[in-house]
Amino acid sequence: MVAQPAAPAPAPAVIQAFDAELPYRPAPVQIGDRQHLVYELHLTNFSAAPLTLDELTVEDGATGARLLALSGQALAAALGGVPTGGMSGRAIAPGARTVIYLDVPLTGSAIPDSLAHNVAVTGKDGAAVIDAGRVEVDTRPLPILGPPVRGGPWIAVYAPEMERGHRRVVYATAGQATIPGRFAIDWMKVNAQGRFDRSDGKTLADSLGYGAEVLAVADAVVAATRDDFTEPLLRADLPRVSIGDATGNFIALDLGDGRFAFYEHLQPGLQVKPGDRVKRGQVIARLGLTGQGTSPHLHFHVASRPSPLAAEGLPFLIEGAEVIGRYASIADLGRGPWQPARPAPGPSMPEANSVVRFPD
Repeated sequence: MVAQPAAPAPAPAVIQAFDAELPYRPAPVQIGDRQHLVYELHLTNFSAAPLTLDELTVEDGATGARLLALSGQALAAALGGVPTGGMSGRAIAPGARTVIYLDVPLTGSAIPDSLAHNVAVTGKDGAAVIDAGRVEVDTRPLPILGPPVRGGPWIAVYAPEMERGHRRVVYATAGQATIPGRFAIDWMKVNAQGRFDRSDGKTLADSLGYGAEVLAVADAVVAATRDDFTEPLLRADLPRVSIGDATGNFIALDLGDGRFAFYEHLQPGLQVKPGDRVKRGQVIARLGLTGQGTSPHLHFHVASRPSPLAAEGLPFLIEGAEVIGRYASIADLGRGPWQPARPAPGPSMPEANSVVRFPD
């Protein structure tokens, strides 16, 4: 009997699909007790029909080891930041762009040199897996910063999953899309019962932390400031502000190596000006509520340029923060006691909604 030749494997479907971009080079950052790579994959639908995202995989670019796989609801939850043309879930309208917000937890001490991405999609012409590109990992040491405030307890308020949280707000104010708040923290003070306000909370001064001394987190040079906002007495009188005024009074410190520390929503009367040299722990301002906000807090982040909006948010580590608890979600903040939490191993970024105490 003559063996018949094997039938050729069917050719993979060719469909008009996404343009994929990885505009930000991630750096490993210790968040809590684990290292993470936090970055984004931008996808633009160049098909004339909707495309549905079925799965995203992230692999070690050298070994091929799978580091992350997202599908179903987990993938839908990672999408956001740019309107998707009225579509919902994992469907992306023709001509629309979506952003996949990635958080790749790492195991062990090995850091990949690069990351490879593949996206499985379904369109009107069938299903396909597209190569969504590679990105190198930034392995430069992260800045280790001192406390931005004293004492406590303070909540490290941020929520990566929030559609309008700092992590998911893309700005395009200077011809390029950036996420300055990628690693931003809003520091809010609470009392031992987990409450924000001293009394009825009608005035700014009723909030715990209002007027607290704001500290330089490193020996640095003041790169930029703004100090032309006033504060009303009552919260009800807080003005609506434009995007360019959302920071309120702010200070940017040049940390070196292309990194700038930002402090926003400060009281009028900053204690430094551009060109001043400051020492770690030096008082540079007081916590207030200028610009955009509903309660006094200190917005803090590190960025790639001395611009509040036209810069990429960069990771950093904080030392001297004693983790004393954590809230399960941002919806629980200020409503009562926090839950116990494990202490952080050395300098790290606090986990979302952690409660910490700084040295007095």
